Amino acid sequence: MAHARISMYMPPDIDPTKAAIAYGCRALPKLNEELRSETLLTRQKALVALCDLMHDPEYVYEAINIGCLESLKALLTDDDNLVRIKTTEVLYIMATHNVGRTGFLEHNVILSLSLLLNDHQTVCRENLHQAYKHLAQLPEGARGIVNSGLIPSLVWKLQSEEEHIQEIILDTLAPCLQEDATEALDSQAVPRLKEKLQNENPQIRSKAARALIAISIPLEGKNQVWQNDVIPILVELLSDSEEEVQANAAGALMHAAVTTEGKYAALDADAINPLLELLCSTPTTKVCLNATKALTMLAEAPEGRKLLQPHIPTFRLLQMHKSEAIQRAAKVAIKVIEWKP
Repeated sequence: MAHARISMYMPPDIDPTKAAIAYGCRALPKLNEELRSETLLTRQKALVALCDLMHDPEYVYEAINIGCLESLKALLTDDDNLVRIKTTEVLYIMATHNVGRTGFLEHNVILSLSLLLNDHQTVCRENLHQAYKHLAQLPEGARGIVNSGLIPSLVWKLQSEEEHIQEIILDTLAPCLQEDATEALDSQAVPRLKEKLQNENPQIRSKAARALIAISIPLEGKNQVWQNDVIPILVELLSDSEEEVQANAAGALMHAAVTTEGKYAALDADAINPLLELLCSTPTTKVCLNATKALTMLAEAPEGRKLLQPHIPTFRLLQMHKSEAIQRAAKVAIKVIEWKP
């Protein structure tokens, strides 16, 4: 006769690391309660379950409304490594959604995350920088990071952080510097970015040049780029093997050459020839546009105008480019080159 037995083992398709999720509208409130549990395993399981749910913006909206962000902020100081790692992962995933980024600003998550800037767990730091990177995509988010006083810390981290995290930090800095570069300029950001321009990693070179474009928008930024001898390095990068590096280097030169000192520093570094080569090498629209605008800046100097006059046919060809932006830039360039005092 057969006897019923209850197995001691978990069913084969059950993941023991995940919390049992309540049905329907009770799911997130139950997980929020478990985030506040005194039992470590319960907190860990709730966080793992949240990581899955937060990929859906509707769940993110609901989670914010029932107070999950406050629970997560408290867990950022948890003694358990896994809890901190999964908490930063949940926040990073939430930050990929617009509703999550708005929630970060309303609940002051920026400063809470900054407590882990020096966490000994690399994954924690990577997750928090990913969250900042996505937050900075919103102008309000970039301003929030700037207003939180974190720019000096992010600049300093460019020296000490692991290389793959440096890339994320550079992605965060660029939009933040567009909002306000004052703290960065006071924190030796230009010399730090200059170092990154010479990095072996093309992604870091490209992102450092992009950050230099942003930091060169104010006059003080333009002056510091010239004073720190960044312009000759930017000219070298015009011949880089990566088109994105070329494009961003040309963009940074365009901003730096607005001032008289910047123009002559670029001319002394023989910037005109590599910029012209970019125009003739059928580059991407971004490369061509930035190179054209940089040459226009150099044409404002008498010496630059004289060197560029034989190349007016090149700019006339660009007036037939498929991109209207390049057509307009070429038209302006010709006007500046042909100007006579």
